[in-house]
Amino acid sequence: MTSTSTPPGLARFNDLEEHTALAVLHEACASTAWGKRLIAARPYATADDLYAASDAATATLTAEDLAEAMAGHPPIGRPRSGDPASAREQRGMAGASDELKAEMLELNLAYQEKFGHVFLICATGRTGEQMRDAAKERIGNSPEQERETVRTELGRINRIRLARLVEEDARP
Repeated sequence: MTSTSTPPGLARFNDLEEHTALAVLHEACASTAWGKRLIAARPYATADDLYAASDAATATLTAEDLAEAMAGHPPIGRPRSGDPASAREQRGMAGASDELKAEMLELNLAYQEKFGHVFLICATGRTGEQMRDAAKERIGNSPEQERETVRTELGRINRIRLARLVEEDARP
């Protein structure tokens, strides 16, 4: 089914039973629609094929699908206990000052009050200050602008998480 040039993690993912593959994808993105679209397009010959399918699926997510995806993300500055992906991705807040953490908490609450969902940003490689500044800037967006910004950020997060799946063992 998969060629010898297919990365081992991707080959394992291609070979997983559907329910197991959906569980693996749910760890990357909590949107059921996104996961089902990626499953339907298996097998993937290359990581780029998987990323392209992810981008296409992310582009078609409805407002409800986006809400489901965002529900799987903890607020910035409060990674989920026992979730290594969350802690790794939010590393930029780990060494932040108490003042910056308090400011981020206030921004998270104000953002959630305005938009009705968690502030979603691809935190990988960003400092706490960069995340704070992005939250300050984005809180001024219209709901329509912010929905598209969230879609873009979700796509970035999904690609990073899928890259880990391709590079590592695909078993849950």
